[in-house]
Amino acid sequence: MADAKVIPFDDDRSRAGSATRPSRRRGAGGGRRKGESAVVREVQPLPGRARPQDDVRVTREQQPSQQPQPTQESQDHSGLPGDQSSSAGGGVVGGLERRVAGGLSFLRRRLTGDYEVDEFGYDAELTDQVLMSLVRPLYEKYFRVEVKGIENIPSEGGALIVANHSGTLPLDGLMMQVGVHDNHPEGRHLRLLAADLVFMLPVVNELARKAGHTLACAEDAERLLERGELVGVMPEGFKGIGKPFSERYKLQRFGRGGFVSTALRQGAPIIPCSIVGAEEIYPMIGNAKTLARVLGFPYFPITPTFPWLGPLGALPLPTKWTIQFGEPIRTDGYPPEAAEDPMLMFNLTDQVREQIQHTLYKLLVQRRSVFF
Repeated sequence: MADAKVIPFDDDRSRAGSATRPSRRRGAGGGRRKGESAVVREVQPLPGRARPQDDVRVTREQQPSQQPQPTQESQDHSGLPGDQSSSAGGGVVGGLERRVAGGLSFLRRRLTGDYEVDEFGYDAELTDQVLMSLVRPLYEKYFRVEVKGIENIPSEGGALIVANHSGTLPLDGLMMQVGVHDNHPEGRHLRLLAADLVFMLPVVNELARKAGHTLACAEDAERLLERGELVGVMPEGFKGIGKPFSERYKLQRFGRGGFVSTALRQGAPIIPCSIVGAEEIYPMIGNAKTLARVLGFPYFPITPTFPWLGPLGALPLPTKWTIQFGEPIRTDGYPPEAAEDPMLMFNLTDQVREQIQHTLYKLLVQRRSVFF
């Protein structure tokens, strides 16, 4: 025993090596080379010597070591032996293969019709795999959206998110939809209520339905809330999105409070949402009303760049956005008949509007500049 060589069962070098080498197939022998064995022994201290710190040691009895030849199983996709290739390269190749396989599987399901669409036309798979991916670069790189208060959105159950509306084109709704999905711990989807005009435009109609948008009516909103969905509404409508630049960040009238009545009927919380940054993407300095009537639009915007620069003028300015979700206003404590009380609806509507307006002013004070 005194002459026996005592080494740990798995020294640091073997651990480090195994962490950097790609995994290999192992047989019933547990991965040891032929002729190699692990013997567990208790080392007895010699007389007059202190007992070692560890009670259990392992002695490896090996045959004369021979450098094993790389087998086909230890080759990676580049043809190099597994112990000579970097783990980072293997991870990139493996990730690329998984993405290609996922894309082919997605195409197969689309071609064979093996996917689900709900009663509103919402296609969850298409939204996650394609539509969100198309909008996300605009969200992350162009507008650099910062989301605050995401913890105020419940993890489950129906809720009504009420936000200000601005920007000439309804990009704020899309940014809010991506912000909820990408920042919420449960990855929840926001179902937006859209105006009639959205569903009258070709192509836009189909894309809106696929992305989960539905008509801005009380019936559709109640059905979605009853199913436990997050519903987004912008009560200002065209009055907010088409207001002149001189009235930026001044909330317009919130209608007759229909969204409050919907929330009261379902007992769903109302979450105020304030969006800063959308007002400046298309500074609207004029409105060609005659041309708007001819085209059937509620307004035809004139900005410092559009229509003077043609299609280039339709490019939004790269402003810095902030989306903040406020504390929920609970409605489950009211009786069922409260949804028919006009005074209660007026008070709750005014409370939501004031909270959004106050938060807008607060965010504007904190903002360093429009673009940073």
